[in-house]
Amino acid sequence: MSETDTRDPGLRERKKQRMYETVSDIAVRLFMEKGFDAVSVAEVAAAAEISKPTLFRYFPAKEDLVLYRIADHEGEAARVVAQAEGAAVEALRRHFLEGLERADPVTGLSDHPDVLAFHSLLYGTPSLVARAYTHQERSEAALAEVLGGDLDARLAAGQIMAVLRVLALENWRRIAAGERVADVRPDAVAAAERAFGRLAAGLPPHLSGDTR
Repeated sequence: MSETDTRDPGLRERKKQRMYETVSDIAVRLFMEKGFDAVSVAEVAAAAEISKPTLFRYFPAKEDLVLYRIADHEGEAARVVAQAEGAAVEALRRHFLEGLERADPVTGLSDHPDVLAFHSLLYGTPSLVARAYTHQERSEAALAEVLGGDLDARLAAGQIMAVLRVLALENWRRIAAGERVADVRPDAVAAAERAFGRLAAGLPPHLSGDTR
């Protein structure tokens, strides 16, 4: 570590962040070109011009090289609810609908070639799907904590995260099959309204109301 890094923790964090982004981008590009299972961690390290031990300090598992792309969405539902001024389900409904409006990749409603290629890599690789499930579990646990942490909160969080996942996956499947975003969006909005309406009706009052 340089003397400058020691004196400026912010610079050190920025350099660390750039390392994460650079190595992940290189890995994802290789995986898209050759297939996830056909590329070794050693090959990724060589392409990134770092040692294999250094790579593992940043990414404990090979799958993390890919899932870093969506790491910032982990706990997103919990953050939305924590900042909401009203019902948790209503806040999440608005957030998801806003995502559909701007074609946010996390909603599955994006036809950008890079997004489609990434989702094909993710959903088409069993080990990545399994690893992504651990992200889902952590997001669910964070949401349950915000909702109160008891059994009712954990049950609600499980239902909410399942709805978000299924809605996004359905949108992605239709876009990946060749449908246009403009054609899918009305159905996606209607499905989201229907799903969140059922969630609100089925949850206990203290969870479907203000959780702050």
